[in-house]
Amino acid sequence: MQVLMNLVLLLQMVAAVAMIGLVLVQQGKGADMGASFGGGASGSLFGATGSANFLSRSTAIAATIFFVCTLALAYFGNLRSSGSEGSILDRAAAPVAASAPASAAPAAAQIPGLVAPAASVGASR
Repeated sequence: MQVLMNLVLLLQMVAAVAMIGLVLVQQGKGADMGASFGGGASGSLFGATGSANFLSRSTAIAATIFFVCTLALAYFGNLRSSGSEGSILDRAAAPVAASAPASAAPAAAQIPGLVAPAASVGASR
């Protein structure tokens, strides 16, 4: 299971780096206008419009791989943590409740500067 998660994570990172590279290589919409007025960009490796189609499709494929890997990692991560019962807050609160003494003083007596109600009635008379 751990090997599968590592492979999916590696594939996700490769897809993310490929997506970043493909987006940075693509030209903006305004670059096509300059090519029509005699710019040298129209005679590129892929042809006049071939690079836009190739790069946009490659970016879409990389994005699809990235999102599928993200969903797979979320699913596998949820399977691994579902074996324990309760939430993280429940597990964190359990040791605190167990360490409290059985004969704890009343809550009002634990607050510094607060006088217990029975003591305040006797002191005011």
